[in-house]
Amino acid sequence: MAMRKQRIRVMIADDHAILRAGLRMLVSAQPDMEVISEASDGETAIQTARESKPDVVLLDLTMPRVGGIKALHAIMRDCPEVRVLILTMHDDSAYLRSALAAGASGYLLKRAVDAELIAAIRAVHRGGVFIDPRLAGTLVQNVLAKTGSNTRSARPANILSRRELQVLGLVARGYTSAEIATQIYVGVKTIETYRSRFTQKLGLRTRSDVIRFAVQMGLLTPEALENEPGDTAH
Repeated sequence: MAMRKQRIRVMIADDHAILRAGLRMLVSAQPDMEVISEASDGETAIQTARESKPDVVLLDLTMPRVGGIKALHAIMRDCPEVRVLILTMHDDSAYLRSALAAGASGYLLKRAVDAELIAAIRAVHRGGVFIDPRLAGTLVQNVLAKTGSNTRSARPANILSRRELQVLGLVARGYTSAEIATQIYVGVKTIETYRSRFTQKLGLRTRSDVIRFAVQMGLLTPEALENEPGDTAH
């Protein structure tokens, strides 16, 4: 008899009871997820994360007692294996940058559709980063503005091959080499070669470096991460 696949254990931290109830219903309806704990303020969120040890925390930025960013810092310090997905009304890129700098794996606006939230939970759980599509473009524009006039020559499209760029984006989203090989119809050794090439070309030593670079370059938006199984370009 096949073993049942373990569900993604989700914690919800938001000070609005009605919103928590809605999120609980949505998440619990997914066959691969379950809500294991909730918190109504930042201080409780920190303690609850320590005690319940969820896989993914849905965390609001504006909460009583302890603010969301401070709670995020504490959760990442005490529970480094936990993935935190910010779910907020703040569509300011400054909040987005602060959350990512503090260790968040994703940032989603509360007006997002249900399907986006579920996709975001799955993405961060498997080790990827999910940025609300409505904010990803702004983040990239800010990065490009700060890097100055030399940015154009340093764009990854001019440094990496099309395949290397595609593999980098999928690695950042949390796919393994085997999963990527299946998606783009090449061997695992070929994927490892692509990974070696882009890490050497860009000086990306760790997984966090890859994720940060992908976020900065906008490679985590759905448009930029389209799989092209029929493309054999190298």
